[in-house]
Amino acid sequence: MKNTIEKALQKQQEAKQQRLEEQASESSLDKTTHEVTVAPSASFTEEQSQSEDVSSSVDVSENTPPNTVQERYLGIDFEKLSEKGLISLSGERKQINEEYREIKRKLLANAFGALSGTLNNPNIIMVSSSRPSEGKTFTATNLALSIASEQDKTVLLIDADVLKPNVLRTLNLKHKPGLMEYLTGDVDDISEVIYHTNVDKLKIIPAGKSHHLSTELLASQKMHDTVDEFANRYPDRVVIFDTPPLIGINESAILANFAGQAVIVVEEGRAKMTDIKLCVERLNPEMAIGFVVNKSVHTDTDGSGYYGYYYAERMDK
Repeated sequence: MKNTIEKALQKQQEAKQQRLEEQASESSLDKTTHEVTVAPSASFTEEQSQSEDVSSSVDVSENTPPNTVQERYLGIDFEKLSEKGLISLSGERKQINEEYREIKRKLLANAFGALSGTLNNPNIIMVSSSRPSEGKTFTATNLALSIASEQDKTVLLIDADVLKPNVLRTLNLKHKPGLMEYLTGDVDDISEVIYHTNVDKLKIIPAGKSHHLSTELLASQKMHDTVDEFANRYPDRVVIFDTPPLIGINESAILANFAGQAVIVVEEGRAKMTDIKLCVERLNPEMAIGFVVNKSVHTDTDGSGYYGYYYAERMDK
């Protein structure tokens, strides 16, 4: 799978390199390449994670934050999250916490490090997949929870999969008005659909209602202006968009124009070479792109196999 991803990215890189060479006489900009790296694998099932020796800490409160309207507050049940295999926020020692620490370190470095100056909206990260049911919402949610444990970062998780929203369901929360209500004008201000949570540094915008003009609404100037505000208003903010699958859905290609980084979730043994190529082609070539390979069977030190993740990163800025 890693070789498949590298081949797809190499083809795009060769095309881009050719363009850069043609422009060399007109530009003196330096070009830096970044190698594909692979992070350690991790289990994501509750039973397999009980014996792992990794801890997580996050500033959480079980009570409604001060000065927050009750209707715009979402209380997350941490025990249920752990039961569903998500990262632990209650101090439980799970390997998946460590895996997402590895992934978020790369994303945060891109968003706020030396590379950030070469990316458009580097703190906006879209999480997608080639096809449905490959684990993109699970990945987006875990990334948001993990980044929320940072001491100097805040996270806004946006369910932009307006065709099949799944963020609230993944967090065991009830349906709420969200992004589409704002874009259609049912609510006047985006703050009306930003929900505080009992994770101190995490806020959520649900997808909201379905709409037959979702593509046009996401492509609107109103959406463009809103994303610009998300990207620039708070210097410590990371925005994570859970977007629809990339293949065959127009909304994802539109959202890719807003983000500086993309995390693509592909399922081991399911994603095809043609799927990966199509994903890369539908993304902005100036983005930083990483792949999370889901449900990959690995061998542990005791010889037993388990399912997990590894992360391949492509940077050619």
